[in-house]
Amino acid sequence: MHKRALGAAALTSAAALVLAGCGSSGSTTSSSASAGNTASASESASASESASASETAAPEEVDAKDPSRADADLVIWADANRAPILTTYAQQFADENGVTVAVQIAAETRKQFGDATKVGKGPDIVVGAHDWLGELVQNGTVAPIQLDDATAAKFAPAAVAASKFDGQNYGVPFSVENIALVRNTDMAPDAPATMDDLLKAAKAAKAKDPKISVLLDQPVGKTGNAYYTYPWLSAFGGGIFALKDNGDYDADKVIVNSPEAIKGAEQLAKMGKDKVLSTNVGDDNSEGIFTGGKAPFFITGPWSIPNIKKAGINYGISPLPSLTGGDAMQPFLGIQLFYVSSKAKNATLAQEFVTNYVPTKEFQLAMFEAGGRPPALTEAYEEVAAADPDVKAWYEAGKDGKPMPNIPAMNSVWGPLGQAAADVIAGKAEPKARFDAAQKEIVANIKKAS
Repeated sequence: MHKRALGAAALTSAAALVLAGCGSSGSTTSSSASAGNTASASESASASESASASETAAPEEVDAKDPSRADADLVIWADANRAPILTTYAQQFADENGVTVAVQIAAETRKQFGDATKVGKGPDIVVGAHDWLGELVQNGTVAPIQLDDATAAKFAPAAVAASKFDGQNYGVPFSVENIALVRNTDMAPDAPATMDDLLKAAKAAKAKDPKISVLLDQPVGKTGNAYYTYPWLSAFGGGIFALKDNGDYDADKVIVNSPEAIKGAEQLAKMGKDKVLSTNVGDDNSEGIFTGGKAPFFITGPWSIPNIKKAGINYGISPLPSLTGGDAMQPFLGIQLFYVSSKAKNATLAQEFVTNYVPTKEFQLAMFEAGGRPPALTEAYEEVAAADPDVKAWYEAGKDGKPMPNIPAMNSVWGPLGQAAADVIAGKAEPKARFDAAQKEIVANIKKAS
């Protein structure tokens, strides 16, 4: 792990580490473990002895009604899965720099971070998705992060691109995720290259096993799901926003009803008419359909794999198939970042942690163990991909994907686009007319929000 001494002005001479894990209570409970001291050798030895004798703090969660920061020099907010791993590195950071560090769990991180920061109670560092970025910058809640070119080059290019807004870097990435095609290899041993291949295999599997009731398990639901809609549009060159010359998404150019996107919408309508996709399959039951052996194919992400394994399903992961008349469906990429608050109590400490701890192989590997998403750091990815075929499979399925739009205008897209897809799948509307209406609604929503 990278170790670098900080200036005395940024540090306290003697400190405690407040550790926080996951818990159901919103109350604040903490105890101290003394960290290393930079003042003198004797004081450092004393601090180490205290650390050995101390008990780790009880689990702690940010109170939803009073999202106050912990009493520490550096405070990090994360989700319950990653907080335990972060406490290990918080301990190391505190020991090396002689500071107090607290890791807290925020159940609704995005909202709690915004609310707490407005009143000066927020954390110094927050862990969150890259698509929050535009909104966070717009609200003035995150600070630019000076990641040098040599360090940035160690990450997957898409992860670095997702960390930027208007050309400025605001985050340090640690994982990349995307959806792919997961298949039950007992029902469908071969990965289909095309949608026609998929349907042929699915129908053959159903003929052998009457338990199969869904040919292609994809979350749709009554109100739709724009995240899963996008790949169908992408196969024909469609999407949501056009790109600017610099590669950023252009909120002034919505392309939901472009000719290319309409071709994707027509495919969705056909899938609905042929009983391949259904609004009766949604986020609440899609995973259970696959783990229950009722579908040979499932479009999902890494988050479903633990339950698939638990169910004893033999599975394979492959890229999304190509569509007739188009190319392969491409998923959105989701990148997880470490952000630094614009209201950080100790910005120097925060910048030190995210620029010198997060971009290390050791740290990225630890975060992978906590979340199961491929690391954003190339060196860490290569190591886990060599040992875990799933990691390589997820990467291959998303290598040509684009980061999900991180501009504030994306908040105006989810509902209208999702509902449009659901309506054409259900046969309630013709694709062009329905996507024309969705386009108008999205544009109106963007203007209203601006």
